[in-house]
Amino acid sequence: MSFIYAIFFIFGIFYLIRYRLNLKKAAEMTDRAIYPQDQHDFSSILIPTEWKEMQPLMKNTGTYQLVKWGTVGVIIFFAILFGILIFTDWLGSQLLSFAYFFFLLINMVKHKGNLYLLPKGIILNSRYYSLNQIASYQAEKIIRWHELYGLHSRVDHGYKLTFKIKNQLIQPHEIVIEESEQIEKVISILGDLGIKGILKADKESKQMING
Repeated sequence: MSFIYAIFFIFGIFYLIRYRLNLKKAAEMTDRAIYPQDQHDFSSILIPTEWKEMQPLMKNTGTYQLVKWGTVGVIIFFAILFGILIFTDWLGSQLLSFAYFFFLLINMVKHKGNLYLLPKGIILNSRYYSLNQIASYQAEKIIRWHELYGLHSRVDHGYKLTFKIKNQLIQPHEIVIEESEQIEKVISILGDLGIKGILKADKESKQMING
């Protein structure tokens, strides 16, 4: 069991450090964004699962500082627990509970979702992807019977936007664009960047393809 916990611990620490570095890199690049640029743009981007408006990704924001210092705190806390596990049997049968708690804390130390379109790539959920990493995008109108329809009044009749990233097993979560004029703006910019994609506007799925 100690060996299993060690694997969990090492994996978790690696994930936290990598996420923290990705977040730092993304925050340093947002000033180059083509989109969003003004408050209207920000307010039209809705973030799962609370469906709140997107907040700027900047180093001086409270959410960024929470991730920065929360990462340090989680690593120190579980390093202490790991030491206790190695040198004593104090954790005993609570090992699985602490492993679950560990992953719960890891999941809590995250920045809110975001979307930035840059001249040479995108930032999606606090991670930068260059243009050659992006295979395609898909935008689909959220109408009745859609999986997101009914989750929030602002989501209904908005547009679910997803990106397919090359050579990545777990794809980034979706973003919702509330207004049709905003999704048109996003699609236009993606087309200018050379990113191919599809817009599913209705059940008949009349499609627009960039490229």
